[in-house]
Amino acid sequence: MIKAHELTKYFGRQKVLDQVSFEIGKGEIVGFLGSNGAGKTTLMRILTSFLPASSGDVSINGFDVAKKSLAVRQIVGYLPENPPLYLSMTVKDYLKFAAKLKDVAAKQCSAQVEKVMSECRLKDVEHKVIATLSKGYKQRVGIAQAIINDPSLLILDEPTSGLDPVQNLQVRNLIKNLESERTVILSTHILSEIEQVAKRVMIIKEGKVLVDERLSDLLTKSSAQKRMVLRVKGEKKCVETVLEKINDVCLLNTVSSSQEHHFDLELADEKLIHELLSCLVNEPVQILEMSPAVSRLEHTFVSMVNENND
Repeated sequence: MIKAHELTKYFGRQKVLDQVSFEIGKGEIVGFLGSNGAGKTTLMRILTSFLPASSGDVSINGFDVAKKSLAVRQIVGYLPENPPLYLSMTVKDYLKFAAKLKDVAAKQCSAQVEKVMSECRLKDVEHKVIATLSKGYKQRVGIAQAIINDPSLLILDEPTSGLDPVQNLQVRNLIKNLESERTVILSTHILSEIEQVAKRVMIIKEGKVLVDERLSDLLTKSSAQKRMVLRVKGEKKCVETVLEKINDVCLLNTVSSSQEHHFDLELADEKLIHELLSCLVNEPVQILEMSPAVSRLEHTFVSMVNENND
């Protein structure tokens, strides 16, 4: 689907991408991760033919992005961080306009607009002026225009930025549903979102691909130590006694109120969670929560990005 070879990009004397090479197959959902300024957006803009590379080459479905940019644009859907919306138009009229821009056949235009409005849950606002919509609805209109021409490659830059939790979940489900139909590249700062949507992760640092692995393999290689939050009602001393008896469980911090006790824990192995809970069941406490203190991907990402830093 995508073949990139030694992509390099300069802005003046600043090197933003440094010999980036990778391949992405059809139907993959790939998460781009990296700190601000790492080069993620620049890389996505090169893939969409919005920006030329200074050197190197990339092809999508066999089309050279630099030499066959029009052909590439016909098979790529792109949602930038700030959606390209015409605020004075209604949702339906805007999507009809976007369909014409992307050469959707006239006979298919109405049906395609109805299809994407249904997929993005926009039917209830189809006749509203875009300027009057909430941030979440505007973001969904942006996604709708990106898929209006049924692209085989969908590139999303921060697609859930500014969405409330319900809208965030809806967009994530939409992206998951697109997996069998399209290749999807997703860039976001919300690492838990990558864990729930992507199956492969590329971590970019200072214009270079630091990591390119399947998400499951990456998490398997992450640090064995796991941070957990335990929240209980009842006798604090009983919990502390249990923790002292279990090897390889370290109590990092405790916060108590009149109703609850919060324990920040570090476990050498996830298997210890079962042992801990089994012991607590026999104590005069009510377990309210046992959950990760930080996502495993976040832990891995921070460790790798900071590795070898001065």
